[in-house]
Amino acid sequence: MQAELKEALGEGTMHKEDLVTALSHCGIPAKTIDGLLKHVPVASSGHVDMKHVCAFLFDETSQVATESSANLVPHHLACWQSNGSGGVDEGSVNRYQNPLAAQFPNMKFLNPREKVLGNIVENTSEKKSDDIADGAFRANATREIFWNPNTVKAAIVTCGGLCPGLNSIIREVTNCLQHQYGVKHILGMQTGYGGLSDPSAPDPIQLNSAVVREIHMKGGSILKAGRGGFDAPKICDYLARNGINMLFTVGGDGTQFASNQLFLEAKRRNLPVSIVGVPKSIDNDVLCFDKTFGFDTAVAEASEVIRSAWVEATSCAQAVGIVKLMGRDAGYVAMMAAQASTIVDLVMIPEVPVKIEDILAHVDTVIDRKGFMVLVVAEGAGQDLVATGKKDATGHTIYGDIGTYIRDAVNKHQKPKGGRSFYIDPSYIIRSVPIGPNDHVYCSRLARDAVHTAMRGYSGVCVGALHNVIVMLPSSLIAKGKRTVNPKSSSWQSCVMVCKMPSSLSGL
Repeated sequence: MQAELKEALGEGTMHKEDLVTALSHCGIPAKTIDGLLKHVPVASSGHVDMKHVCAFLFDETSQVATESSANLVPHHLACWQSNGSGGVDEGSVNRYQNPLAAQFPNMKFLNPREKVLGNIVENTSEKKSDDIADGAFRANATREIFWNPNTVKAAIVTCGGLCPGLNSIIREVTNCLQHQYGVKHILGMQTGYGGLSDPSAPDPIQLNSAVVREIHMKGGSILKAGRGGFDAPKICDYLARNGINMLFTVGGDGTQFASNQLFLEAKRRNLPVSIVGVPKSIDNDVLCFDKTFGFDTAVAEASEVIRSAWVEATSCAQAVGIVKLMGRDAGYVAMMAAQASTIVDLVMIPEVPVKIEDILAHVDTVIDRKGFMVLVVAEGAGQDLVATGKKDATGHTIYGDIGTYIRDAVNKHQKPKGGRSFYIDPSYIIRSVPIGPNDHVYCSRLARDAVHTAMRGYSGVCVGALHNVIVMLPSSLIAKGKRTVNPKSSSWQSCVMVCKMPSSLSGL
């Protein structure tokens, strides 16, 4: 990537707008570009000296030059200050024996060099992911570890909105630390990053197996997940002051972007702390990994709501059951819930633009065929139909309510014919439910491997499933943006076929 960037940038100067275009074409995240423009000097003419740009991009802390799914040398506490790259020779830097070896003499430990291939399908018809082209190293228990468990003081923080499985993650991280490694000091930081940066935040909860024994039985987070409050210097001060050398950050791409910034600040200070992220998103829009925890539970709950809409629609002449589901920028919940329920006739997702005329024409076709219809719409779909033109305090676009827009349009269309719509907006219901059994198993895998990864001395990484194997990736890759549904993917095409959607509404 470094050679490609240097070739694209060249030498001398470049106008700021041309620089942004060149960096974007090279795949540099918008957040990195914004950071660069804040740090490098810009002449009154708008030109930027390339030597300043390269100094920012290719210094040892920016990670842009060495960003690779398998480049973990900059993320291991034994060698993070070196200029090395690639995998870590853990056998030469991890000095302590894993206590599991004494507990279970016949236990099979991971070879630290075990690596999962990134793109496993040859001659694929779908676009390959460049982010995981180099593959990823497995995250699991190894015989040699970096940290002496007797010196570990760990903390867990849950950030952003709720998601099924947060309590499962908290529970299994706590139990793994306590029972498998004998760690006695485990803190649950309340109200997100604010619990680490704000002196007025609620006190941490002392976690142990007794405290977390039954928390997975209910939804939500016992740590009161919160937004905002991130301040890398203040959080590093807090970690150093309280002797915390292991931090687990549970949250979405914004949380992991912040987690990566915290890692860079700790690295700048040479503050040895293992920062390991467990990505969370009910929308399943996290990059690189197969899926996020809680997604399957949300889909199952959404499927039950769709079934309620079907009951309403089939119990009234010429009726349309409409369900609005979560999915601001990605339509995964709507797409998968529709397939799981098998009773949906139209799915609207943010990735596929539609016209209201085509929607109403499809309503007529479906009702003529079977007398009723079920429509599922993701909250971020059809925003060109309901655009507000407004932004919130953080600069994010305020979305219009596509659900009520479709409801009103269908009612206006159907009522003269003796029909109507039944509109259901479950809103936060699908994210506040307790975790399902399979999802809890997935949470357990993620939580235990997050602990194993931290014990091995890694920092600034996230754990997740790649081809159903739990791996670790640099957090910077997860923080680059959001994953969206590819309308040309087999998943979306299957949804189109199951729902019998016309080409005018499918993007195909």
